[in-house]
Amino acid sequence: MKKRILMLAAAGSLIASVAAQAQTKTLTVGGYGGSFETLMKELIIPQFEKTHDVTIQFVAGNSTENLARLQAQKGNQELDVVILDDGPMYQADALGFCAPLDEDVASDDIYDLAKIGPNSIGVGFVATGFTYNADWFKEKGWEPPSSWKDLEDPKFEQILSIPPISNTYGLHTLVMMARLNGGGEKDIDPGFTAMADDVAPNVLVFEPSSGKMSELFQSKEIALSIWGSGRTKSLADTGFPAKFAYPKEGAVALMLAACPVVESDAPEAAQAFVKYLLDPEIQVKLGDAMGSGPVNKKTELPEELAAALPYGPEQISKLVKVDWDVINPNRQEWTQRWAREVER
Repeated sequence: MKKRILMLAAAGSLIASVAAQAQTKTLTVGGYGGSFETLMKELIIPQFEKTHDVTIQFVAGNSTENLARLQAQKGNQELDVVILDDGPMYQADALGFCAPLDEDVASDDIYDLAKIGPNSIGVGFVATGFTYNADWFKEKGWEPPSSWKDLEDPKFEQILSIPPISNTYGLHTLVMMARLNGGGEKDIDPGFTAMADDVAPNVLVFEPSSGKMSELFQSKEIALSIWGSGRTKSLADTGFPAKFAYPKEGAVALMLAACPVVESDAPEAAQAFVKYLLDPEIQVKLGDAMGSGPVNKKTELPEELAAALPYGPEQISKLVKVDWDVINPNRQEWTQRWAREVER
């Protein structure tokens, strides 16, 4: 009899366990792979799962891949939250893939620059500017680069690398060269002229891969590149003498951005996760692992980390914002033109 009671109790516990598991919601989050995926799975996701009683499934992919995933799954979305670069996020929001943010997500604690659109928000700042080999510059007696116009300086001939326009860093370069020559997003011709005639002759290679860009620096094939503050930090963390310089005309803001996806079967958890990414404690973790400056004004970074990232009201106010509403509809045409005129 006692054995029968124990068996019934065990069966009851099993049923209760299965029922509890069935009630635990799954939240599917799409975001970058590599070190970002590692960061999410090891340092960020476990805490959220524990406090919100959800299981998070992480889908790794770059911004282009996850935007394409949203488009392919329209009407039957797999993702509940998506994390993209700001350019693709503007597209995702405009195409109706982002659900409205709860009112308390984009709070007064968040920099206005990070409030991307009605339904999406930046979760980290990266500055696009100069990455340079500090030892090389010191040996040559060169001052750190200080203007976007420095890309035209003949002393950098064949020791400069710029990512192509398919990469956000290359696109930012084109826009800034257009602005410095009397144009801008709505008049991109001066940018193409400057890139083709004055900048391209200095470029050893238009390198899209961050890994290969690092190799170019480490093998001393290049001394200077247009790159992100986060990438510079990652290279410097290896012991290489990489430093980041902000152009006097302004470094361009590149944001990691997030939004809850429409038609989510866990909408409350999706909103909570986006808000969680903005928490000061999580912002520090993102900064340390990803090299992104905090968008939450209340975040306090350690001194060494603060020196390497866009941080604080003064520095954030100097970041340049590009007009993605103009860029995105023209990007395919500009990409084709870049291939013909700049990388010819």
